Amino acid sequence: MTLRPLLDRVVLKRVEAAETTKAGIILPGSAQEKPEISEIVAVGPGGLVDGKEIKMTLKVGEKVITGKYTGTEVKIDGVEYTIVGQSDILAVVE
Repeated sequence: MTLRPLLDRVVLKRVEAAETTKAGIILPGSAQEKPEISEIVAVGPGGLVDGKEIKMTLKVGEKVITGKYTGTEVKIDGVEYTIVGQSDILAVVE
C-alpha cells in the first residue's frame, strides 16, 4: 500500500536516531531522543488551499526538520509515517 498526499500535504518518514554518541557510548532505546529530521517520501500536487494557490517547493528524498508535535502519525505495513502540510516544515537539511 502506498500513500498519495492531497493538496499541500507531505508524507515524511523519520530518520533513525543515532544509537551511539560521538564519544562511542551506546544509548539504550529509552535514552534516545525522538529525531526531528525526516525524509520526504511523497509530496502532494499543490493547488488551491483556502482560496490561495499553493506551489509545492519540496521534493521526494529531501531531508527536512519539523516541529516535535507536528502532523498526523499513521502506520502502514508496519512503517510509521507522518503527514504534514508544506507550511509545517521548518527547514530543509542540505
